[in-house]
Amino acid sequence: MKLFFIGLVVIVVLVLSTLVFLPSGDTSDSAGAISRTGLHWHPQLEIYVRGEQVIIPQNVGLGAVHNPVHTHEDLPILHLEFSGLVTEEHIKLGNFFKVWGKDMRSFGENMRMTVNGKENTEYEKYVMHDDDKIELHYD
Repeated sequence: MKLFFIGLVVIVVLVLSTLVFLPSGDTSDSAGAISRTGLHWHPQLEIYVRGEQVIIPQNVGLGAVHNPVHTHEDLPILHLEFSGLVTEEHIKLGNFFKVWGKDMRSFGENMRMTVNGKENTEYEKYVMHDDDKIELHYD
């Protein structure tokens, strides 16, 4: 009986976490599709508050549920591991912060972002790519 309830909880958690990453609206035309066969990308994310690096925890998004956006021990690498249809909405930077349970803007004031050394102001809406080097700086 105990195993039944544990199994039921795991299934509910899996279903709910999957719903978080479903694209909103009609996807019959696959608007914003990045891949129809999944992807496995590794952008890097570094966060600095007043010049001091914030260490992103290992295994964010892992546990009872294996979230497609997660970290391992190889920080500062983020892992984007999706199967099937992947849209731009799935791989926005803001999704990592949702999985982490952090507000991207809570680290300080005057947030600045660079992607591959160039200033970028898309912040949460930035669509990550394989091998991106994303830096967030807060004063």
